[in-house]
Amino acid sequence: MNAMNIFDRALVRRRRDRAAGTVARVAPVLEDCADRLLDRLDDTTRRFTRALDLGGRGVVAPKLRARGVPFVVSMDLSADMLRAGGEGLAVAGDEEFLPFAPGSFDLIVASVSLHWVNDLPGALVQIRRALAPDGLFLASLPALGTLQPLREALGQAEVALRGGVSPRVSPFPELRDGAGLLQRAGFALPVADLENVALAYRTALGLFADLRAAGEANAVLAADRRVPPRALLPMAAASLPKGPEGIDPVLRLMVLTGWSPHESQQQPARPGSATHRLADALGTVERKTGETPFG
Repeated sequence: MNAMNIFDRALVRRRRDRAAGTVARVAPVLEDCADRLLDRLDDTTRRFTRALDLGGRGVVAPKLRARGVPFVVSMDLSADMLRAGGEGLAVAGDEEFLPFAPGSFDLIVASVSLHWVNDLPGALVQIRRALAPDGLFLASLPALGTLQPLREALGQAEVALRGGVSPRVSPFPELRDGAGLLQRAGFALPVADLENVALAYRTALGLFADLRAAGEANAVLAADRRVPPRALLPMAAASLPKGPEGIDPVLRLMVLTGWSPHESQQQPARPGSATHRLADALGTVERKTGETPFG
């Protein structure tokens, strides 16, 4: 096992393959996430002509075409998922090794699809290179706090069954890391914000079924496979906190926005280039260190 790898990418692909026949079950959630992300396009007057949909599971590409983007390519780790997604140009490929020439697209959208990538900074660099200058990147992925009650319930159940704990829910990034990741990858005008998507399930088994239907079952390499799900899941389900409507996990979506650099974009001012003093703008009086208002 590569020390840098957190996820079993082959397992992620197999689960996406199996989910190709069941993903329609969770289409309303995927569509809601996609709509929240694509609403960011309303904040710009730029019109896009060449878009890449990364892992949209058949939901994002039709929405891009409906917004007037004439050329849309869909890419997914699973060829079966692409076939289930319907019409349109499609490429089976790995987000960790994008098969596109530099400047191929002016818009790249990754809706809830990058959280199983081992090298997220490296994937972001490749995405930025695949963008033409002044191209836009939009992404959403689960942030820290997503499925936290489930994480705790699974941990407690595993401790009871085998006396130890291993990762049962994917590790998620913190919001404060989002803009830094974009900046590190070379994006201009990076922005990261958070949206909470409320979900409700009558039973925990419904939540587990939807995670499987979306191809989102655990693929962490460090997970201990000796405890079978048929023993673990019922015990975890019994300890999950329940509200008036049952299980209500919150999907905390980190939404990332970044632009491929271009000379036309707003640039930060050079240090020392200010022509007005902050004290003048605020109407205050500057004093030396240690000096009081009374001299």
